[in-house]
Amino acid sequence: MDLRRFLPSDLFAGQVVFVTGGGSGINLGIAACFAALGADLAICGRSAERLATARRELEGLGAKVLTEVADVRDYDALARAMEVTRESLGPVRHLVCGAAGNFPCPAEDLSAGGFKAVVDIDLLGSFNASRAAFAQLKATRGTILFLSAGQAFIPYPLQVHVGAAKAGVDHLMRNLALEWGRHGIRCNSVAPGPIEGTEGMRRLAPDDESFRNRLRAAIPLGRFGAVGDIGAAAVFLASPLAAYITGTVLVVDGGQNLPGSCPFTELLAEAASNNC
Repeated sequence: MDLRRFLPSDLFAGQVVFVTGGGSGINLGIAACFAALGADLAICGRSAERLATARRELEGLGAKVLTEVADVRDYDALARAMEVTRESLGPVRHLVCGAAGNFPCPAEDLSAGGFKAVVDIDLLGSFNASRAAFAQLKATRGTILFLSAGQAFIPYPLQVHVGAAKAGVDHLMRNLALEWGRHGIRCNSVAPGPIEGTEGMRRLAPDDESFRNRLRAAIPLGRFGAVGDIGAAAVFLASPLAAYITGTVLVVDGGQNLPGSCPFTELLAEAASNNC
């Protein structure tokens, strides 16, 4: 999606966006949408190789780009990355808390360590990034975007760890919107549906065209999402168009969750049994 057809190419000129987990997937897609509209980017992740590839893509869109290897579970590493960002690019105006973990697993087979890993990456990581960026966001009267999921408000099979983590992320978002609104900081979540070409889709949907067609048919709009769909929602929420929106979960899923999780329950249970 070329957002420059709909929005000014300098909408975020002079503004710095920090994206956790920005080396690939939805988060890189969000970063690219900000870059296309004039923003400079700082992206962090655990893979230096992925970050280097992402940097080249974002620089190709005209952005100044800083990459920092940092695990969101490590508050000190994030705090250092935020400080390097301020020194190199300027104060953070928009924070995207996108780093996440997921793997399908029945609750009875899920280890305590596996549950903790997802909660630590998604929920603790979102808090760490928000807290580390607070002083800069207060100075810029900035925004925070959290990446949520349908599992936060509808139970899904094989996703008990993700549901707990994402529900916590959305409540964290609302609490920060309540507390930090007085500083001019707006906080919102985006809950993507199935997004084509992402690691999440590769993990949750087998590479079988018949299965994918049935999965697609369970979505009211009849298609999988694209990373640009989520990027468009992100730039909207960060823009002046959303100046009076805070504490909100924006669901961008093609209507996937409207009928509940039953259609996906059957399909994912079938996939799980086929993979055993």
